[in-house]
Amino acid sequence: MARAQLLAAKRAAAETRLAELRLPEGGGWARRAREAALARLRESGLPGRRDEYWRFTRPDTLIAPEAPAAAVAKVDEAPVFDALERLKIVFVDGVFDAQASDDLSLEGVSIERLSTAAKADLHWARDVYGVLEARGQSPVERPLAALNTAFAEDGVLINVSHPTSKPINLIYCHESESSDAMLHHVVRLAPGAALTLLENGPAAARFNKVLEVDLGEGARFDHVRAQGSDRARRAVTHVFARLAAQSRFKSFTLTVNGVLTRNECVVEFAGEGAVAHVAGACVGDGAFHHDDTVFITHDAVGCESRQVFKKVLRDGAEGVFQGKILVRPDAQKTDGYQISQALLLDGDSQFFAKPELEIHADDVICSHGSTIGAIDEEALFYLRSRGVPRHLASDLLTLAFLAEATQEVEDARLREELTDRLDAWLARRRD
Repeated sequence: MARAQLLAAKRAAAETRLAELRLPEGGGWARRAREAALARLRESGLPGRRDEYWRFTRPDTLIAPEAPAAAVAKVDEAPVFDALERLKIVFVDGVFDAQASDDLSLEGVSIERLSTAAKADLHWARDVYGVLEARGQSPVERPLAALNTAFAEDGVLINVSHPTSKPINLIYCHESESSDAMLHHVVRLAPGAALTLLENGPAAARFNKVLEVDLGEGARFDHVRAQGSDRARRAVTHVFARLAAQSRFKSFTLTVNGVLTRNECVVEFAGEGAVAHVAGACVGDGAFHHDDTVFITHDAVGCESRQVFKKVLRDGAEGVFQGKILVRPDAQKTDGYQISQALLLDGDSQFFAKPELEIHADDVICSHGSTIGAIDEEALFYLRSRGVPRHLASDLLTLAFLAEATQEVEDARLREELTDRLDAWLARRRD
């Protein structure tokens, strides 16, 4: 009876959210995908605190009909990735900004806006849009992703046929204190293709984003994003990835500030010998809640997955990590690794971890670990005894703690810039 009442409450919450929404108009393929997503949402309802994967994060402000206001931050430093040569695609409060964006042309790549492509009756995106999201709904429901698939009106559809000459940078600007943005992106890589996708910016007062990535055989996808910098912003993001044989998927997220951030990543190994690395580093203080939820399914032979997440918290900040590795019976020779660690810089902050392994094969190597700790006093004493001031010594040890996560970024220029951003955050808090 209690379960039925819970489901009824979740469905009622969904209907409340849906009352003011209307499905965007579109051609045949988009209409079918959106209607199917709406049906999934109505069946599952919106998340509540009693859901297993929402025990540590309150979804109230993410599912409310109206977005809570969020002040627009004034930032003195240059935008991240600004010094790199890349193709820029800019969204302001979830609306495409053509003047601020570059021409959407890049050799070996087709880039279209969802709002335009959705009008067609047929499109290559029909094989990916909403398809990977739907596959990611089992065994754990992800209703906020279904909400996005149904109602997102814009985003980019990127079809990559060859290795690209430069990264594509999705830039999200926040200008309205009451903005409530949804964006849905689709990336498809042909066999042997390669792409680096960069994302940065606070996006909106409340932001719901889905990224679906379909990798062909031997394809390579590198994803680096920096979330910030507005302190009052709220965001829920989803990455759904399907990996064919010998493909490689790497995703790293740096999060600074934000009152509530939940990043979900769902990876499915569909071909032999594929590799997926998912990593993140976050730093926050005060009214800061950060949730990383990862689900990796090994369903092919000889695949490797790696999860590395580090969080630095202080002044009452909260961090969450929920990571699962599921190894299906035929996924022999699986190599799965998972680590989540939190550095608490005071006694008021909290870290909640839920690491999981579910293994149905025999010939596997899988491990997971999770730790919580403070600054190493011996290491701090060592640095201070050699003339390093206490605040600088603490920052050096903090950056060293985060290094295992940032090392997952292979491009040295990107890694250095992200480390500089972390150092700048620590310096601002020190001052």
